[in-house]
Amino acid sequence: MDIPYIELTATDRQILNSYALMLDGLGAYLGEGYELVLHSLESLDHSVIKIINGHYTGRKEGSPITDLALKMLGELERDPARTVSPYFNKNKSGALLRSCTIPITGEHGRIIGLLCMNFHMESPLSTLLQNFIPPQENISASQPPAETFSDNIDDLILSALTETREAVYSDSAISSANKNKEIVLQLYQRGIFNLKDAVIKVAEQLNISKNTVYMHIRNFKNQL
Repeated sequence: MDIPYIELTATDRQILNSYALMLDGLGAYLGEGYELVLHSLESLDHSVIKIINGHYTGRKEGSPITDLALKMLGELERDPARTVSPYFNKNKSGALLRSCTIPITGEHGRIIGLLCMNFHMESPLSTLLQNFIPPQENISASQPPAETFSDNIDDLILSALTETREAVYSDSAISSANKNKEIVLQLYQRGIFNLKDAVIKVAEQLNISKNTVYMHIRNFKNQL
């Protein structure tokens, strides 16, 4: 039976589980060229608890920590303020990697795991470019969704309202009497009313009372 390197608490395990879920999304975003590895320090002999694109190194869940990761762990424990920076190294076959090892802290500030990212520099360019080309089945004739990057809530609310209002008013299938109701519905579905004072600001822009906005929101919730 393995002797634990550290004893994980229930909170520590929840933190590591959250990183395991994040790894799926990170792997999908970065694409095939990246190997992503999540290590738990509970057992150094079987530290890998999640791995994406493990075919590059032949590793899988239950594989041990690497000697380099172990060395970096010691450095991080001796100097918690140590800056995490990307570095270059090579795998067994001599292939060049651009890597980064990020410590994961749990309760009481202890390092409980490591997130290791390895970019395989010899990945075919065609494979890497595939990440930047939208799949044909996802390309529609309509305008692609736009994300609003704002430094204040007022601009964010106004931008969402303007975009939604233009879409609703250009839709002839929505009667004039239901335009405002539909605008509130779409803003509600987009989560805009989770923002502070969004109800008041939307009511002012639509020239309706905030009670009317609340009424529409309440009706939508009752229909769910």
